[in-house]
Amino acid sequence: MKIFRRGLIVVLALMVAWLQVRIWIGKGSLAEVATLDKRVDREQAANETKAQRNKVLRAEVIDLKKGEAAIEEKARSELGLIKEGETFFLLVDPKKAQTATSDQ
Repeated sequence: MKIFRRGLIVVLALMVAWLQVRIWIGKGSLAEVATLDKRVDREQAANETKAQRNKVLRAEVIDLKKGEAAIEEKARSELGLIKEGETFFLLVDPKKAQTATSDQ
């Protein structure tokens, strides 16, 4: 009977040790769960940023589909286009112009 008890105690002690190892080290451990939680938080923050960007782009697409005013504004600001009959004036900052000529 004593041998059975000792064997049972040894088996239980080994099981507790094995469970402790699983909790602290290895797959599904507390450290791994904490790492995965941090990764999830980073990915959620990235998703929120991308969702906001998508919202802005979606509004811009709708605006471009609705009329020519948005297209004209985009062409003027990004491509520097001017309408026929308009006069183009280029205002140059003297400090920047001097820097540009000295760089050449």
